[in-house]
Amino acid sequence: MQAEQLATNAELQLDEQAYGQDPIADRETDLYRGEYIMSFVEKWDELIDWDARADSEGQFFMDVLRARGKETVLDVATGTGFHSVRLTRSGFNVTSADGSAAMLAKAFQNGQKRGMILKTVQADWRWLNRDIQGKYDAIICLGNSFTHLHDELDRRRALAEFYAALKHDGILIIDQRNYDAMLDQGYSNKHKYYYAGKKVKAEPVHMDEGLARFKYSFPDGAEYTLNMCPIRKNYMRRLLSEAGFERVRTYGDFQETFAENDPDFFIHIAEKSSLQLVRWGGARPEDGSKDIREVAESYYDSDDADTFYSLVWGGQDLHIGLYDETSNIREASDLTIDEMAGMLPNLGADAKVLDIGSGYGGAMRKLVKASGCSAVCLNISDVQNDTNRHRNIQQGFKDRIRVQHGVFEDIPEQPESFEIVWSQDAILHSDQRHKVLQEVYRVLKPGGYFIFTDPMQADDADPKALQPVYDRLQLNSLGSMRFYRETAESLGFETIEQRDMTQQLRNHYFRVREELLANYDKLRNEGASAEYLDKMSIGLMNWVNAADAGQLAWGIQLFRKPA
Repeated sequence: MQAEQLATNAELQLDEQAYGQDPIADRETDLYRGEYIMSFVEKWDELIDWDARADSEGQFFMDVLRARGKETVLDVATGTGFHSVRLTRSGFNVTSADGSAAMLAKAFQNGQKRGMILKTVQADWRWLNRDIQGKYDAIICLGNSFTHLHDELDRRRALAEFYAALKHDGILIIDQRNYDAMLDQGYSNKHKYYYAGKKVKAEPVHMDEGLARFKYSFPDGAEYTLNMCPIRKNYMRRLLSEAGFERVRTYGDFQETFAENDPDFFIHIAEKSSLQLVRWGGARPEDGSKDIREVAESYYDSDDADTFYSLVWGGQDLHIGLYDETSNIREASDLTIDEMAGMLPNLGADAKVLDIGSGYGGAMRKLVKASGCSAVCLNISDVQNDTNRHRNIQQGFKDRIRVQHGVFEDIPEQPESFEIVWSQDAILHSDQRHKVLQEVYRVLKPGGYFIFTDPMQADDADPKALQPVYDRLQLNSLGSMRFYRETAESLGFETIEQRDMTQQLRNHYFRVREELLANYDKLRNEGASAEYLDKMSIGLMNWVNAADAGQLAWGIQLFRKPA
């Protein structure tokens, strides 16, 4: 057994990296075993710079895992242990795997230096489930490691092994260099996020569609190389989908919107399955149809919707704007927030605000910045919640805004917890609007205010005439001014104001459609499908026509829970 182990880890005895007669022709997956020799591994942390890398990526990965309730994590590309150590320190149950014995030995040492014993296992991804035990909530494969696989069959086999090692609702987080930009535009590296060491030079010495050969030059004159396969972003996304992952969300340097050539790295978050209602304790309707909440979550988590709302709607929030003073969607959206905030007599530094259906969280960041209040963002989309958390960290709101995944028919907050409940254009997605208002009443403190907007049908609207409007977001009904007033008052609310501003709804959907058509090619290039965009264009026009026909309503509504 000892002889077998020594043979398996023969790279521990190597003094020099092992390439063939022509290094550029050496494009084998198993090559990594002879590349990570001990002398190179001992210098690897100079390239990473743990402190600088931790500062640059912040809590991104921890937030993604916590938001989805993940506890057990398999780090399949442990390297020298950077992410294994950070995740362990943050309370996750981490198993650290790597194909390189040299890397694992260094990772174990790094863990010991920081007062922890890493659970390490040497495993080749292609036979991962042979060497590990049990299934995991999450797998991370970071540091551009996946591009060590030079053969497509190896890539597909590795992803199949990852998939099998995950629990039924597990997630895979996998990253890669932006090889698209390197191949199409040439190499550049900001050294901001991943390889943060300032004194180490890392650059390609050869680049073609099948090989990216990098040279790493250290201050003492030592030089090493790595041969990797320059996998393109969309190819990687396709592999993930074909491996069985239901949803794949891609970030560029931790941002959910980006120009294709800007990021150094892409990070893909792939979900094994989307169980939606199971996470909320709900159940599917008896007839087997989808719950409307599941429809909404799937819609807003989709790449099509996220690309569209990020690029056209402004990327901070998803609500209807006020267009009396501007035609700019972003500016108009901010004016709605300002108008609503001005109607609240109790909005101050001591107020605690709950935003139900918070989207990307832009409204709460604006509110917290202006008033000094604290806020909780409750939202159904994990994709939007990830973006919200990351922006809160970037903009200094982490301690003032908490992001919570959930539905507003069952608000996961204690009774009488908030001075204000806020919502913008979100309640339409519920077919239990009475329950939503009931929950709002429950969590409001006596004397608290509920302020919201919602696309509605007119009090005397013809449901048949509104069917094309319902169809755009797979709705089965809309609320109305009368419905909200009567429902709120039946629960004990006092009606303070229902401000009819229906023309703004019409203006907004018309402007959004204009921007969609003007940016159609850009949206397609960013990954939105033609089918989605074409349907969106028709759907938006249906809303405009219905507003012109007097079938729709919209405005700011303010209710108060009696003191």
